[in-house]
Amino acid sequence: MVHLVGSLRKELADSVSSCRVLVVGAGGIGCELLKNLVLTGFKNIEVIDLDTIDVSNLNRQFLFQKKHVGKSKAEVAKESVLQFCPSANITAYHDSIMNPDYNVEFFRKFVLVMNALDNRAARNHVNRMCLSADIPLIESGTAGYLGQVTVIKKGQTECYECQPKPTQKTFPGCTIRNTPSEPIHCIVWAKYLFNQLFGEEDADQEVSPDQADPEARWDSAEAAAKASASEQDGDIKRVSTKDWARSTGYDPVKLFNKLFKDDIRYLLTMDKLWKKRKAPMPLDWEELLQQASPSEAVSVSGLKDQQVFGVQGYAQMFSSSVKTLREDLQQKGDGAELVWDKDDPPAMDFVTAAANLRMHIFSMNMKSRFDVKSMAGNIIPAIATTNAIIAGLIVLEGLKILSGQMDKCRTIFLNKQPNPRKKLLVPCALDPPSSNCYVCASRPEVTVRLNVHKTTVLSLQDKILKERFGMVAPDVQIEDGKGTILISSEEGETEANNNKVLSDFGIRNGSRLQSDDFLQDYTLQLNLLHSEELEKDVEFEVVGEVPEKGPAPAAEDGKSIANGNKDSAQPSTSSKVPVEEDDDDDVLILDSDEEPSSSSAMNVSTEGGSAQKRKLADAETGESSAKRKRLDKPTASEQDDDDDIIALD
Repeated sequence: MVHLVGSLRKELADSVSSCRVLVVGAGGIGCELLKNLVLTGFKNIEVIDLDTIDVSNLNRQFLFQKKHVGKSKAEVAKESVLQFCPSANITAYHDSIMNPDYNVEFFRKFVLVMNALDNRAARNHVNRMCLSADIPLIESGTAGYLGQVTVIKKGQTECYECQPKPTQKTFPGCTIRNTPSEPIHCIVWAKYLFNQLFGEEDADQEVSPDQADPEARWDSAEAAAKASASEQDGDIKRVSTKDWARSTGYDPVKLFNKLFKDDIRYLLTMDKLWKKRKAPMPLDWEELLQQASPSEAVSVSGLKDQQVFGVQGYAQMFSSSVKTLREDLQQKGDGAELVWDKDDPPAMDFVTAAANLRMHIFSMNMKSRFDVKSMAGNIIPAIATTNAIIAGLIVLEGLKILSGQMDKCRTIFLNKQPNPRKKLLVPCALDPPSSNCYVCASRPEVTVRLNVHKTTVLSLQDKILKERFGMVAPDVQIEDGKGTILISSEEGETEANNNKVLSDFGIRNGSRLQSDDFLQDYTLQLNLLHSEELEKDVEFEVVGEVPEKGPAPAAEDGKSIANGNKDSAQPSTSSKVPVEEDDDDDVLILDSDEEPSSSSAMNVSTEGGSAQKRKLADAETGESSAKRKRLDKPTASEQDDDDDIIALD
């Protein structure tokens, strides 16, 4: 007779109560996950999160209240979860998981690691640490109504980095508000600004500088004092952006100077942000008017929508669009709101102008109206129910691992709409490790094409090793028979090399470099190919990566842009989950009776009844993965068994 403890077998219940688990992230998924873990019977939990609680978190991160604003997410989550189970042993860290203190030995303390993260760099890092420590990792993510969970185990499954991923298309709020580095960051900010000024205000779409940016500063005593300053409302009384704009009569000049001068000057006071970044340059309305006329600012000829204006031109466009939108509001009456529409010329002009002015401030190449319109797709909302479903699935996969049933673990996709078998949750077999993976292969190796006469040592370190290959503190040695040290992780040791080009060290076509990251216990061999024929603005290429060749979107807004919240639209485990859209052009609908492998290509049902193959897109990035084999078709009895899925009648 099976002895049960609650709903679990006694042996499993004993394992659950005695094992030590690590939860990385205490945001949308993390809050739900911590609650699930203690209610399931997990007693020894450690949670780490660098972030502090913002008012915009309160609508879905239910462990937090107004009085907690400004406090550490990890610390507050711990205290809240203990109310569910006071006997639990929970340790909270207000810190970055990429801190060298959390090394391989730290990870080896755990039986299981569960990710609830919002950015790829941290996901890459935890993936490598778990591989080095040989600890199972459960990855997860959500984007609107979509989500996924998967299991990663060294030598048995694909790791997080087995499938190459294009540029990330979801961004934390502090990136949008404080440190934009790509045009898309500025476009998302401009759309938020439109809603804050003219549309429905949303706390998730704040555009002012983020004073709680954990990278800028964090003082626990100061944050606690600030949070307790008003126990009644958490000291979160704010002046509405819209109310302020109304008080100025929507004066374009005052709006301009506030957004592009005063706010930028405030950002400059957060000096820690600019130690390794180029600082932004504030704009002043009067100074711009004196510099040049708008007609002199057109940089290219051609169709109007494809022209890129100078900063003066976009300043004038900003002013005229604000005046037009102000009139539209006045015509609608008191309390009216405008809805942003890419086909509404004043609204599109406003976003184009505001985005380009911000690009200029942060030293980016500005974009044409056509480019901005094509990039300004749907912003994915954060949905608490999606987070709750995914958190539940994480625990279920964790129970399989603790039961010694790795063979029963699956990648599980949560879709917006049911497939023909009425399933919203679709389990897929885990894929084996990729033999070409530059992380989990037995001898990780990549070939990089670059210009050795132009690429600097600093670019090699920051853009190639850290940004592209996810290293934290690389040490690089030239395989030249002398063991020349090109880059050292010891501060100041090789700093004199930073601005020298690779050819200064005898590096040429065919040279080999060995890069070691001792924190990650990771070694990568780089084979360098010299080329003087790289495309414009391309500094390097990873040889062998196949460009994405998914079908062209059916409409201009086929591309999706996730919002800038910390946890919303921030999955995902790999290149496997579709990105949510208003329409279903790029929404994955699984319509096969077969259970596919987790990164195989699926058919997407169309309204006309026809189907075309689409690659699974990552809910974090909108990217697609390579096609893979499907599993054999399930039996009829398996098809009728819906115990493990949610069905819609």
